Amino acid sequence: MKNYIFIGKTLFFPKEGILAVGDLHLGFEYKLQQSGLLVPEMQIEEIKEELKKIFEEIRDKKFKLKKIVFIGDIKHSFSYEWKEKNYFKEIINFLTKYIEDKNIILIKGNHDTIDYSFSDRLKDYFIEGELAFTHGHLLFPEILDKKIKTIVIGHLHPSVLLSDEQNIKKEKYKCFLTGKFRGKETIVLPSFLATIEGTTINNIENEYEDYFSIIPKKILMNFDVHAVGEEKVYNFGKIKKLLG
Repeated sequence: MKNYIFIGKTLFFPKEGILAVGDLHLGFEYKLQQSGLLVPEMQIEEIKEELKKIFEEIRDKKFKLKKIVFIGDIKHSFSYEWKEKNYFKEIINFLTKYIEDKNIILIKGNHDTIDYSFSDRLKDYFIEGELAFTHGHLLFPEILDKKIKTIVIGHLHPSVLLSDEQNIKKEKYKCFLTGKFRGKETIVLPSFLATIEGTTINNIENEYEDYFSIIPKKILMNFDVHAVGEEKVYNFGKIKKLLG
């Protein structure tokens, strides 16, 4: 029996009361605007609205939310951006309406070159009991400790391209990946960023290089794909069976 459930694009551990949220990339739309593209700033309101629905579902299922873990790439730009800092503060202020600030865990991703909390709050990993959370671009020995049974990462932004039988209509969906890595149950979260679906795992054989993530391509091929639909998450089997 699984010790977790998928809720939208997030992962929830009912026993521990921990909600894991994938890459936010706060400021992504602002970066597009800086490059000259006319895009509306909807990201922050979309994040808040989606998280609110997730919190309500946790409550409706009679579970208790105790901690939220953001597993890296909280911000988008590699340099300092004042707007990103404001977005960060707005999201934290929103979250504290639902959970104590001390229970909001921030993992450092490769985009998180600046800590907008200004309190050394970013962690390379977070461990609670048998669970380990890290971004996934760097491997830390602590998450491979023998007591760890489950590892949760992000970074890959996985999505899956699905088509009809005639291969005419194609649609891309964000997805979770689940499998075994170093003897641990390992779960890759989709990005929480709504603007883009992410990296297409159907073509991972050609596009994925081992240096990109802690999980080598050969191992990742045996992970299961769980596509995020509007009402539920669907299991489409192993990546290697879906290759384009």
